Amino acid sequence: LWNVNLKRITNFTVGLQYRGTLEVLLFSAPITTSCCVFLLVNGTMLHILRSKAVFRETARYVLLYNLLFADTIQMVLSQLLYILSACRIRLTYPVCGFLVMLANLTTGISPLTLVVMSLERYVAVCYPLRHASIVTIRKTALAIIIVWAVSSLNVFIRLILLLNFPFEDLESLQMKDFCSNTPLLLGPMSDHYDKAYTWVLFVSAGVAVTCSYIGVMIAARSASTDKVSACNGRNTLLLHLIQLGLSLSSTIYDPLVTEISKVLDRVTVLRIWSILYVFMILFPRCLSPLIYGIRDQMIRGILMYHLCCQVKLPNSIKLLKY
Repeated sequence: LWNVNLKRITNFTVGLQYRGTLEVLLFSAPITTSCCVFLLVNGTMLHILRSKAVFRETARYVLLYNLLFADTIQMVLSQLLYILSACRIRLTYPVCGFLVMLANLTTGISPLTLVVMSLERYVAVCYPLRHASIVTIRKTALAIIIVWAVSSLNVFIRLILLLNFPFEDLESLQMKDFCSNTPLLLGPMSDHYDKAYTWVLFVSAGVAVTCSYIGVMIAARSASTDKVSACNGRNTLLLHLIQLGLSLSSTIYDPLVTEISKVLDRVTVLRIWSILYVFMILFPRCLSPLIYGIRDQMIRGILMYHLCCQVKLPNSIKLLKY
């Protein structure tokens, strides 16, 4: 199996075709510009969440900061790999491995954080009187540490599987094509583990968020529950489910491109690859600041204040005093 995979890697570039420079610019320029705009929004949101005491001392905003931070790092790494591939810059396996492993680390943070955020909303709606004692800043920090530890363990296992590959049998450590996660699945164990971890992670996260959503819906029908709070909590959890589904779509990005490449010519595949990158990688990472920046009344005014070159808006004047 090692020899078969080694032969596949060595002969992967036979008959490679590339798009023209003008076409690459037409695809890359708007994608890169859009990414920079959303990175600006993400950076502004991160600054807001750390600059105001009301956000630093509220559990759900601390969790939102962790989600935005992971999504921002993931967006930067994805865009870097996209630009490198568009410019036909081939990396070595060690450099590509470092970037991909870092991307895998942040990719796992989003669904796990969404689970914790869903549980926090469940407690807020179903146990409002005990929410302050159950969801504390200290417990929230512990939950974030566990999230990063689980994702780091996944990266560590991937690294061990990667190091088992006989790189000395390769003609060169220089990659034959652009850097992505698929070329680094160098053995059958790596491929099996990647699929197993992905499905276990997202099925577990999906079950957790769905159960929280059902719990909030049941609580919303109770006469003792704040109807407005329950309705807002239900809508928030529904958005978490949508975000989780979009995050799952990014995990099938590389396998989908691989399958398409088997039936279409390379130039067509590269065009489809750019389109899929926008909708399956970039777009899901841009949703968080839009969802929370627009829906959350405490964030909306300050966010617009910063994005509008610090022109004071009525909704933001009071919050800026914190």
